[in-house]
Amino acid sequence: MATLTVGANPWIWHSPVDTAALETTVPRLARWGFDAVELPLENAGDWRPEPTAALLRDHGVAPAAVVGVMPPGRDLVRTTPATVAATRDYLRRCVDAAHGIGAPVVAGPLYAAVGRVWRLSPAERAAAYEELRAGLAPVVEHARAAGVVLAIEPLNRYETSLLNTVAQTLTALDGLPPDGIGVALDTYHQNIEERSLPAAVHAAAGRVAHVQVCANDRGTPGADHLDWPGFLRALTTGGYQGPLCVESFTAHNETIAVAASVWRPLADGQDAIAVEGLAFLRRTIAAL
Repeated sequence: MATLTVGANPWIWHSPVDTAALETTVPRLARWGFDAVELPLENAGDWRPEPTAALLRDHGVAPAAVVGVMPPGRDLVRTTPATVAATRDYLRRCVDAAHGIGAPVVAGPLYAAVGRVWRLSPAERAAAYEELRAGLAPVVEHARAAGVVLAIEPLNRYETSLLNTVAQTLTALDGLPPDGIGVALDTYHQNIEERSLPAAVHAAAGRVAHVQVCANDRGTPGADHLDWPGFLRALTTGGYQGPLCVESFTAHNETIAVAASVWRPLADGQDAIAVEGLAFLRRTIAAL
């Protein structure tokens, strides 16, 4: 059976995730026993690959993924050619950063600005997916050349109208090379949009490139109503080999709290989201 490892995202405590944030967070993750860390790259230059790779090696923490961030103005569909070009350039920088630290994946909603929504008829949706494939194709080739896989994350209906479900994401990626692009799963969004977490995972079997986990309210994994055994069992039977990265956000940082709609503390403390989430995931994995 495939082995699942556990990582965490520094967004639990910090935004932006810059060099100083990583120098604080990575040693703590190592002490707590995390296997890996996600590295958001809100803007090129927030952290540099060479010293970041050395920091991770020094503490025995693997680079799980570079996480792409899509604020207003980063779009590949229904936008201007200049915006598409700039967005591609940013995504290539994410790929280069992943290659530089040895991360296998660039993950995120790499298609449109988070929070951008519009109505789509079936014909308009098909055209948007065709436009998305064209927008991603050069980035996928850049990623393949670097030995990196893009992982496209469907978001809930309040954050995008383009890709909400695994089925939609698989349709949108149809025709792009599977060795260069796959699906990123996030339990927060799946809980809203999928009728069954395990069924959605099974549908994506063989195309799951990255997994983010948190409670249904974006808090501590396990402090919720989600079918964690079913979800994790579906991942392992589908051949996914980790990591599971705990992604949550702090209500104490105004920028990230507003961006993620975190209006209240999600646990007794931010450390609890990581530490208790890690313990829960380890117990649940062991019991599969």
